[in-house]
Amino acid sequence: MGRYIVRRLIAAIPVLIGLSILLFAYIRILPGDPCVAILGQHRTPAACAALREHLGLDLPLWQQYISYLLKTLSGDLGSSVVNSQPFLGEFLTRFPGTIELTAGALIFSIGVGIPLGRLAARKVGGWVDGLITGVSLFGVSIPVFVLGLALVVIFGVILGWLPTQGRIDARARFDATSGILLIDTLFAGRLDLFVDVVRHLVLPSIALGSIPLAIIARITRASVIEVANEDYVRTARSKGLKEKTVDNRHVMRNAWLPVTTVVGLQIGGLLGGAVLTETVFVWNGVGRWVVDAIQNHDYPIVQSTILVFAVIFLIVNLIVDVGYALLNPKIRYQ
Repeated sequence: MGRYIVRRLIAAIPVLIGLSILLFAYIRILPGDPCVAILGQHRTPAACAALREHLGLDLPLWQQYISYLLKTLSGDLGSSVVNSQPFLGEFLTRFPGTIELTAGALIFSIGVGIPLGRLAARKVGGWVDGLITGVSLFGVSIPVFVLGLALVVIFGVILGWLPTQGRIDARARFDATSGILLIDTLFAGRLDLFVDVVRHLVLPSIALGSIPLAIIARITRASVIEVANEDYVRTARSKGLKEKTVDNRHVMRNAWLPVTTVVGLQIGGLLGGAVLTETVFVWNGVGRWVVDAIQNHDYPIVQSTILVFAVIFLIVNLIVDVGYALLNPKIRYQ
């Protein structure tokens, strides 16, 4: 197992280097001038030339990339060209909000998607199966921002049941420590604020988790149907085992593997979808920060954020692969 993890980590190095090259090249062809973003109306040809020399933008592209790669490997992910704030500090300030939103969406998608998939598999061919399949197809098809705006209008404006902006009531007086408000309010004993944070989290989590929910439900249904038709499952039933025992010990134990794979892959989609979701719900996280950076042509922030998200995605995939052995002892990594 240890050797497998080391090999996976080594294999991730060329992937990250290739991604850094693509990001570096893509950022350079995007419209916008850092001189305009930094100096604004006070820019002059001389000031812009001095700024480009200071930022190293007057060097050949290959030298710029080597400098960027060496800084990244040393832990220097750059600074904003708008306010000169280091990327890492700003990222760590906003990332807890994105973690909270992603966790809420993941819990929603798993907590609803897996039971729906299992129910559809039990009622395969019936109207319940058709209804769940149709709903999951609708969930995959509808864009996140469209569903988000619909939820805002229906549950926020028309019904007035849930808040539609921010992570907590703007009038609340509370000092967060970890930045994850669910944890901070709970450990502080502020149950009123904890409930308020949950209410703020409901609509964004539903909007962001709708597509993963539909995918998880469909994969769960297909996996359960496939495993339920295996010989060892029919043998277990023929021995007179209770249906619940057969389902939990034989069917789901083997059906978890493809479901786990899909769940791990959806985390990357959730991080990407958070950009639109945080914008719709005015959520103070990394996604909204990236949107602001794009609008301000603050491309170093965009570049570093995508690179960090890629690292997170690779780590999650590694954790999912290692988790296979825990779910199914037949799997061994040589």
